[in-house]
Amino acid sequence: MSDSAFQMLAIGLYFALMLAIGYYAFRRTSDLDDYMLGGRKLPPAVAALSAGASDMSGWLLLGVPGAIYASGLLESWIVIGLVIGAWLNWTFVAPRLRAYTEIANNSITVPSFFENRLRDKSHVLRIAAGTIILVFFTFYVSSGMVAGGVFFESSFGSSYVTGMLLVAGVTLCYTLFGGFWGASLTDVAQAVLMFAALVTIPVVTIIATGGPGEMVNLVQAADAAHNAANPGDEIHRTSLLFGGSFLAIVSAAAWGLGYFGQPHIIVRFMAMRSSADAKAGRRIGISWMILTAAGAITTGFAGLAYFFREDVALDNPETVFLRLAQVMFHPFVAGIVLAAVLAAIMSTISSQLIVCSSALVEDIYRAFGREASPARLVAYGRLGVLTVAVVAILLALNPDGTILDLVGFAWAGFGAAFGPLIILSLFWRKLTTPGAIAGMIAGAVVVGIWGQTEALSSAMYEIVPGFIACLVVAVAVSLMTGREDDDIQREFSEMAEKSQEPAASA
Repeated sequence: MSDSAFQMLAIGLYFALMLAIGYYAFRRTSDLDDYMLGGRKLPPAVAALSAGASDMSGWLLLGVPGAIYASGLLESWIVIGLVIGAWLNWTFVAPRLRAYTEIANNSITVPSFFENRLRDKSHVLRIAAGTIILVFFTFYVSSGMVAGGVFFESSFGSSYVTGMLLVAGVTLCYTLFGGFWGASLTDVAQAVLMFAALVTIPVVTIIATGGPGEMVNLVQAADAAHNAANPGDEIHRTSLLFGGSFLAIVSAAAWGLGYFGQPHIIVRFMAMRSSADAKAGRRIGISWMILTAAGAITTGFAGLAYFFREDVALDNPETVFLRLAQVMFHPFVAGIVLAAVLAAIMSTISSQLIVCSSALVEDIYRAFGREASPARLVAYGRLGVLTVAVVAILLALNPDGTILDLVGFAWAGFGAAFGPLIILSLFWRKLTTPGAIAGMIAGAVVVGIWGQTEALSSAMYEIVPGFIACLVVAVAVSLMTGREDDDIQREFSEMAEKSQEPAASA
């Protein structure tokens, strides 16, 4: 068998495993709660690994090693910020959100939680939030499909459309039928695959370069060679601070703020069995995140050392992970490593498809007072997944850079528009519907203007001013429009008490 045949065999087995898990999840799904939220039965390990895999898309395996290879540790501030943000999210948001969403009329989506928490009878907040999720995530899903097409095109020489449709088709199948359980259980398998790849590749490469000490020496030698050839472009890749301004470092680390408002991540908190599971979930999730991030960073350094020693220059630094897999392993094992890249892409797509479906059915269709039998609602949920997937596929047929650029913008948009509202909903009794709507609009508008203004976006990532604007406006408007509501106060107190169960304490 040829090398490419071995690699395609490995990827084919990976696809078969994903479809088998999707079928298993399909057998467990009976009503809308199951389809959208897994019936709130996710064990902490499943919730943690699912949240991690749905968050860490292909950038963890391609973007991070490539950035470290090209620029060094300075590029790791985004990773540091994300780890800190994820830890804060698991520690402070997860237990309260799990308790509050059940207390507030068993809310199964973020927009329905906002409506039930604030007693918004107009449905404006819920519909607006659901629409924002639907629009942004449709493009977000499309960008993932673009990544899948580019992956097959660059790795196997297949056509872009064929690769894109293959990734889209397999992901759609297990998500369409398996729903939230399908997305979550496949996420666990994908998280394990990503972890194995990001531990194995740097370890094997470090051994091949002669050990950790020799790796560092080779990296420093590569820096010296670069600096000698480029006197005006000095680089020190082992430094965490060299070459970066204070604002640039803060801007990179500020990516962690986005966690509080990402619907496809925080919905895992809502799906846990109880608030008490948040502590175990945090330990598992953050451990996975730290180890995989460390593996991605080390892969960049190990790849730099190895290819410098071999006098090989990579045209695209983001291929360092893939090139090392092909050099270090048998083609079948390299195929499994390639599957890890697909796992990172597909886990994010599936989670976002489910959130889009819930926005269509739960936050828009049912917000208008439409009801149906449990089986029909599940059918509508599947129709929602199919609809969003088809639109995303049509967008991905003609890939445009603006779609990929929207990923970073969408992260900032969700983080700024929803993040402060999640925090205020869980920790401040006085948040009101007008305050939430005004804050959401302010955060989204500031992100939009800031992100499209070159002078501003180059100085600071737009999530920082957007997050601050949403927080300040929501608090100010709430103080001006607030009034006492005994039911809101009672539910808030019940949530605070329930989320402080001994097993769930930080």
